[in-house]
Amino acid sequence: MLKEMAYFSRMTKRTKDSSKQNAVIMGRKTWESIPDKNRPLAGRINIVLSRQDLKLGLNTLACSSLETALQSLQEPPLAESIESAWVIGGSSVYKEAMASPHCSRIYLTKIFKTFECDTFLPEVPMNTFKLVKDPDVPEEMQEENGVLYGYQVYERLHDFNSLKL
Repeated sequence: MLKEMAYFSRMTKRTKDSSKQNAVIMGRKTWESIPDKNRPLAGRINIVLSRQDLKLGLNTLACSSLETALQSLQEPPLAESIESAWVIGGSSVYKEAMASPHCSRIYLTKIFKTFECDTFLPEVPMNTFKLVKDPDVPEEMQEENGVLYGYQVYERLHDFNSLKL
C-alpha cells in the first residue's frame, strides 16, 4: 500500500525521459503551506503563482498567472528540460487549470472522511473529463492513519466534431 505523500512524490517526479524533470505549479498559499525544510519540492522545478515579488531560491520560479507559467515551460531553457507540469493547488489554480485546454488529465485523491477546512477542489467538469484507469495508479482503496482514500484519474474528452480535417 502506498502512502499518500510517497505516491504524490513518485507521480510528480517520474519522467519517461531520464534527462528531463517535471514542474509543479502552485499558488502562493500552497507554497507557504509546505514546511520550509521541504521547499522547494525536490527533483522538480517549482513554479509559484503570485502577483507579489517573491524571493524563492533555486529551482523555483515565480509567475504572475497560470498562463504565464505554462508559457515559460514552452520556452527555452525550460522547454528542453521539462517533460510534464503538475498543478498542485490551491482551489483557484485547480479551477483555472481544469478550464485550460492544456489540462489533459486530473489525478485526484478522494478522501473518505470529513475534515474542518476552508479550501476545496472544484467539481470535475464531467462534460469535459471522463473517469479512466491508469496502470500507474492503484485502483484499490488506501488507508493511512485510519483515513480511507482512493485515487481517481480523469482524462479530457476530445470533441472530434470540432476538428478541421
